[in-house]
Amino acid sequence: MTITVIGGGLAGCEAAWVVSSFGLRVKLIEMKPVKYSPAHKSADLAELVCSNSLRSSDLSSAVGLLKEELRILGSIVVRSADLTAVPAGRALAVDRELFAKSVSRFIQENGLISVERREVTAIPHPDDGPVIVATGPLTSEGLANSISDLIGETGLSFYDAIAPIVTADSLDMTRLFRASRYEDGEGAYLNAPMDEQTYLGFVDEIIRAKKVNPHPFEDIQHFEGCLPIEELARRGPQTLSFGPMKPVGLIDPKTGRRPYAVVQLRAENTRGSLYNLVGFQTKMTYAEQQRIFRMIPGLENADFERLGSVHRNTYIDAPNALDEFSRLIKAPHVFFAGQITGVEGYVESTASGFVVGMYAALLSKGVHPIIPESNTAIGALIKHTRDKPLKKYEPMNVNYGMMDEVSVRSKKHKKELRAKIGLESIGSLKIRLDELREQLR
Repeated sequence: MTITVIGGGLAGCEAAWVVSSFGLRVKLIEMKPVKYSPAHKSADLAELVCSNSLRSSDLSSAVGLLKEELRILGSIVVRSADLTAVPAGRALAVDRELFAKSVSRFIQENGLISVERREVTAIPHPDDGPVIVATGPLTSEGLANSISDLIGETGLSFYDAIAPIVTADSLDMTRLFRASRYEDGEGAYLNAPMDEQTYLGFVDEIIRAKKVNPHPFEDIQHFEGCLPIEELARRGPQTLSFGPMKPVGLIDPKTGRRPYAVVQLRAENTRGSLYNLVGFQTKMTYAEQQRIFRMIPGLENADFERLGSVHRNTYIDAPNALDEFSRLIKAPHVFFAGQITGVEGYVESTASGFVVGMYAALLSKGVHPIIPESNTAIGALIKHTRDKPLKKYEPMNVNYGMMDEVSVRSKKHKKELRAKIGLESIGSLKIRLDELREQLR
């Protein structure tokens, strides 16, 4: 049997490599150099479009744990990154050109993987065998239309308008109050009240903050319902207080009065370990976001697990469109991997490619796949793409708040324990996968 992988980026290359490790043939289809996306320039596989950094290598960071888990599992992307690393302090950064050539060489020298250079404009027929779609945030128009035909127009998004997320245990609950507008009793939102002076200073900093310039290929059309907060702030000093920061229907129990303005935080997951800042999608730089958002009462020491963004990104409504093994419910011969499933970042895309490659290979061999446990960074990330969200599904980077809870109060010790448990669990997963490879090859 041959499994087709569409897309030669990080997720596609990782998935192809994993599938081949089970003795299956792979047809990897990449449209470069026949056709380039607006962001790509090199004919090599695994081209890094934006940063050359795979972010932190510290286990105090969830992405550091994710990289180490992938390293244990034998990821070719992480192996190539290690081989082509450049000095970057505690981060893993690479020489982009050498990195892409390293991944390309691993793929080209693999006797079970054949590479075809052409554009795919339609999802292959079931008779053509299993297919993994790993076309990333810049999926070509023809293929995007084919995907949309299968899952429906509402199941496919083309732009992110994402609000920041903070950890619940980093919030100063003495400065917040829980309430929903016009409702008695405990409400669904945490509310950070502001007086007039605090609010006006906050708005002024938003307007003055350094913003991220869009990439040349990002012609972002803003919609009135999800404008960046700085766009609203520019319309006048009171605009935010009549928009996402309106205090109407809220009474601060400390004063017995309505605040001048309020920032609402809504639970991001069922455990209530993560909260997002409602309506705070923004193009401010990450450094500016952290500085300015820590001006919000109760967020002075906030740990940000995700920062706000507005950018071009093709992704599907994975929790509703895919089954537990990342197969399209309406077309189960089609798997999805990488950023198109709603994971953000190079390492996260690689992890998705690894897991989906494993799922596709094992199912093709008639074996029920192993699902990585959510006490690992890999398992927690994939679980994010499966869990029905409390609100609209949005892409996310890996973070410790996704992982299983541990009974430690200290934030530092909590991360250390999660990393220890995650690495032990991944070690067990590797043993099981190696045993299956021996049995199935």
